[in-house]
Amino acid sequence: MQLLMRLRPSNLIIVAALPFIVYLFASSVNYQRSLRAILGVENGSSAFVPGFLALAVAFIAGLAVVVFSRASSRSPRLAVVAAGISLATAMVLATTGLVHPFAASVVANAVDPFTSDLVVQGVTPRRLTDAADLMVRGQAAMLLRAYLGVTIVALGMFFIGAGRETGNPMQRFARLALAAVNGVGLVFILLFAHIAFAAGVATTIRAAIAAYILAAMMGLLWVGLLKLKYSWRADLTCIAATILMVCAATWFLLQPRDSYVLVGSLAGKVAVTSGTPSGILGAVRYGQFPGGPDNNEVPLRTFRGAREAIDAIGKIPDVSAALVPAAIAPNGLQVLWRTEALNDRDKAFGITIAVLAIVLGLLTFGGHIHRRHPLSIGSEFIVDTIRGIPMLVIVLYVGLPLAGALKDATQGVVDPPNLVRGIAAMALAYSAYLAEIFRSGINAIPAGQIEAAHSLGLNGWRTARLVVLPQAFRIIIPPLGNELIAILKDTSLLSILSIRDITQRMREFQSASFLPFAPYNSAAIFYIFLTLAAASLVSTIERKYDIKHR
Repeated sequence: MQLLMRLRPSNLIIVAALPFIVYLFASSVNYQRSLRAILGVENGSSAFVPGFLALAVAFIAGLAVVVFSRASSRSPRLAVVAAGISLATAMVLATTGLVHPFAASVVANAVDPFTSDLVVQGVTPRRLTDAADLMVRGQAAMLLRAYLGVTIVALGMFFIGAGRETGNPMQRFARLALAAVNGVGLVFILLFAHIAFAAGVATTIRAAIAAYILAAMMGLLWVGLLKLKYSWRADLTCIAATILMVCAATWFLLQPRDSYVLVGSLAGKVAVTSGTPSGILGAVRYGQFPGGPDNNEVPLRTFRGAREAIDAIGKIPDVSAALVPAAIAPNGLQVLWRTEALNDRDKAFGITIAVLAIVLGLLTFGGHIHRRHPLSIGSEFIVDTIRGIPMLVIVLYVGLPLAGALKDATQGVVDPPNLVRGIAAMALAYSAYLAEIFRSGINAIPAGQIEAAHSLGLNGWRTARLVVLPQAFRIIIPPLGNELIAILKDTSLLSILSIRDITQRMREFQSASFLPFAPYNSAAIFYIFLTLAAASLVSTIERKYDIKHR
């Protein structure tokens, strides 16, 4: 009855419908297939479950020793039980091959299946070669034996130090070792390792958690910038930065131009190279040059180098012209157009720095007029702008053109995967909303408490950390929980980037099976349970920090 009393009245409907939902999935083959596809259950993944569960139990038990051994813990005896479970599980992991199937699956899915020699080519799900499997088995056994040794030493030091004075160095070191080793292990298997028996769910939850944490950090950054005070030094610094940016942009934009010529005839395709400036390519494609065809698009064909483009005029029948640097243009061909242009790299850097200089100059001018810090106005502009753009547009913009521009600017060195792009887009979008939540919570703290903290000698950072933020956190728990639920649902938008989360797998299964309702109903039901779990977590945190009704 107490459990039912803790439930929200609206959730009683879900509890009452739970038997029907269980019967629906147990009796219908279509719903079973839908749920299996949506969760991301791979063939043969049941062999990975025991190893994953054993690792999870070992890491959670190790962390439980640290939690239940605190002075404020209400059940210190549970630390002994957790220590026994941790030690027993570590011994099982080190002396058996229980973890090997899961470890092999993690390694196989962590490498590139097209270029790596560790996996068998063309096999789905991915499988290690015999040599790689033997290597992974040896490395995993070594790591698990090391984990057992650390567990034995840390638990021994912990219980030896427990009989001495409170907070002795030996016990502190043991607690730190247990927390570090088990915390890193738990974070890895939950947030980074490939979970073959629930790949879709893992992708959704991981994307939501990572985006939420990153959005919270960015939101705090926007609020911190918003709270900056006006000073003449800030104005001078921003003016100097603006002048430096203008000089840098001018230097890039005034670099020597490259000369290009269009030779041959326009009877066929024009051979071009990949390093040709995009402005010249556009002019040739659309006939925007003297003597170009009116209202007709000129076909282009790309070649690796200028020599190959010139040679293609005589060797390939449909190629009749070439756009090449003037220095290597052949003399025997008719020159249709001669022009000069700045290369794309210098042009992109120059324009980008010039735009940043203009923005910083406007922020400095506006801050000087309103007696506000320029970065404060910039933070306000970012928050207002992001909140005015639809979420899907931000996901598409960050995931496609912005990531592509970053890849081109770094010559392919920085090329984040689609999941990282989606997480960055979600974090950027939600940081504006979280910034407003943080700002409202901070503004709710009476100014007298901040003045009292300053009178005690606390600086701005210590005042925020010890006085303002703890009280503001209690106030903003409900809206923070609401944003967590919203970001958990909005991860479905990442399917537009072909990220195989719950929604993308639902669409793939529906396209392959042509079932009208089972995939959509299964995804909707699973999203409901995910959001209810998140709401229950938020309610638990809210009850814990609700000091008014204790």
